Amino acid sequence: MRPFKFTTVSDISSATNSVAGKPNARFLAGGTNLLDLMKEDVERPEELIDITRLSLAQIKPLTDGVNKGGISIGALGKNTDAANHPLIRQNYPLLAQAILAGASGQIRNMATNGGNLLQRTRCPYFYDVAMPCNKREPGGQPGCGAREGINRMHAIFGWSEKCVAVHPSDMAVALAALDAVVKVRSASGPERIITLADFHRLPEDRPEIDTNLSPGELITAIELPKNRFAEKSYYLKVRDRSSYAFALISVAAALEMDGNRVVQARIALGGVAHKPWRALKAEQLLVGQEATEANFKRAAEVEMADAKPLEHNAFKVELGKRSIVRALQVALTGNRS
Repeated sequence: MRPFKFTTVSDISSATNSVAGKPNARFLAGGTNLLDLMKEDVERPEELIDITRLSLAQIKPLTDGVNKGGISIGALGKNTDAANHPLIRQNYPLLAQAILAGASGQIRNMATNGGNLLQRTRCPYFYDVAMPCNKREPGGQPGCGAREGINRMHAIFGWSEKCVAVHPSDMAVALAALDAVVKVRSASGPERIITLADFHRLPEDRPEIDTNLSPGELITAIELPKNRFAEKSYYLKVRDRSSYAFALISVAAALEMDGNRVVQARIALGGVAHKPWRALKAEQLLVGQEATEANFKRAAEVEMADAKPLEHNAFKVELGKRSIVRALQVALTGNRS
């Protein structure tokens, strides 16, 4: 690990001012991803701004604004606290399930909600500084080791010739399905709100840029609007082993029903793209339809028809279809286990 300056701050203004004009400064909260990247010499910050003393951990109901009736989740709250909070377990069980599907208990006890959104890909070629990687070194030796390498865990949607990595978060997939928004602050302007759908980026020609945050912006909270999905939602994670493994495919599925007719559907996929992948085509097809296995299969077929698998991950297309159907079936039963 390379030497760095360590700065402690106690309020949001001090935090944002501390990184203003410093492209090589980073905020440090739980550190569960950033410190790993520093140890592997992937990230090389010159200064770390310790933001753990900021009062940004509260989970509370929203009593005004566009998301009135929803919930605000503090960016510095721990993943464990979010997953176990009564308001989230009762009103957004899909989010609780997704958080508990990620990492280990020890990591969830340290990882923050805002940091979860900012974690970087677990692509082994990104972590291996001896391999070419456009994401890790955009100005260095060009190439994507995974593009022609072992790409079993990599993207089938939205990838580019420069990068085929996937976003690793489970929490973000559920937040995408639940229409979350992210509140951010900077030293130079007022509070800004970014929809979760627009928060992360596809790689295109700039794979080194993971999000649409502006330089120096700090996540302060995540907001979820009120919805009617609590009783019929489910997070399915398919992985190589039952714990502490990243998703081959994950599906966040939620339904609002009128009898057996779908009023609204929300479906987001993980393990398939550089960002949580909202299955909009599948959602649109299901609205107004009967909640039958045949319609679930038709929606899955339509969504996965646009997949572009790589050499070693073509299995994800069929796995994705089956996973969408399974997640919708379990969501329909109201099974929260």
